[in-house]
Amino acid sequence: MFAVVKTGGKQYKVAQGDTFQVEKLDAEAGKSIDLNEVLMLCDNGKVTMGAPFVAGASVTAEVVAQERTGKLIIFKKKRRQNYRRKFNHRQSFTVLKVTAIKAK
Repeated sequence: MFAVVKTGGKQYKVAQGDTFQVEKLDAEAGKSIDLNEVLMLCDNGKVTMGAPFVAGASVTAEVVAQERTGKLIIFKKKRRQNYRRKFNHRQSFTVLKVTAIKAK
């Protein structure tokens, strides 16, 4: 059984036991959260599509960690203008582990 869930403006295909990264969620490590925006469910070849979401379906996941990506360097330059700018950025994300997929 797998599901397609939407969180943080992105879609993820998940199955039970999968670990995946999503945009930062407000939850501490070890807590359990429900992802209610399920777009599609597939159970042994039986596919259920939502319009836009599958009614009564949810994915329960455990928050494994709150982490940050590696440093990204943003460098802007305009040639022959003596214009140079250097910025850094680290994006925060949440690591989730799927514990259960519930249909209606």
